[in-house]
Amino acid sequence: QVQLVESGGGLVQPGGSLRLSCEASGIRFSIYSMGWYRQAPGKQRELVAAIAPGGSTNYASSVLGRFTISRDNTKNTVFLQMNSLKPEDTAVYYCNARLVGRDGYWGQGTQVTVSS
Repeated sequence: QVQLVESGGGLVQPGGSLRLSCEASGIRFSIYSMGWYRQAPGKQRELVAAIAPGGSTNYASSVLGRFTISRDNTKNTVFLQMNSLKPEDTAVYYCNARLVGRDGYWGQGTQVTVSS
């Protein structure tokens, strides 16, 4: 039984910050690549940030310098620190766990709303 549970979403003003968490169970967490995706109404789901088992990261250009992804393998948790939030960051944010060459697992999503 695999479960990814996100938390930390909410409503913030432009320029504000949020920290998202995703706790995983049912997988060997340390060997999975972890990612954060987001989907706004009427738009495709897009990769926001990802972190590999060895700690390497990559970010969407739209969030580079504002968002930071990290992981704590002792807690089976991946984080997304979001700073300098913009209205265009408004979306449902999803946690993903994946092994190279395989389909992955998804969390239920958490809403992030940045007011205008």
